[in-house]
Amino acid sequence: MRHLNNTIKLNRTSSHRRALFANQLKSLIENGRIETTITKAKILKRYADKMVTLAKKNTLASRRKAIAELQIRFNKLSPKEARKAKEGDTSAYNADRQVIDTLFNEIGPRFKSRQGGYTRVLRLARRQGDNAEMALIEYLS
Repeated sequence: MRHLNNTIKLNRTSSHRRALFANQLKSLIENGRIETTITKAKILKRYADKMVTLAKKNTLASRRKAIAELQIRFNKLSPKEARKAKEGDTSAYNADRQVIDTLFNEIGPRFKSRQGGYTRVLRLARRQGDNAEMALIEYLS
């Protein structure tokens, strides 16, 4: 029996699972919706809702938790790029920094008055190659 076992392993090691869901979360935050298998979408929904909850708090601690969960790696900026970034030009930032900005500046305020249920999972047709059940996961508008 699987009492008190909430982790679905997906035939992956724990580090592989963590990296998989971090990458899927980044894509979901960037694009607003992604297509994946139904099992991964159901698990990803948990993480995505937690990210929105952190974004709604918008504290330094919640930013750091989101950075850790999403496995964000910051590229080192040169002094010239750092000055430009301070003035508002974020073109030197890598995609990971922009994901955090999107999460805390767009997605968090969008769900400020909502108490939960920030994502939706829609079933799609089965995948051609292996007949896997596919799903579309997206943030509500």
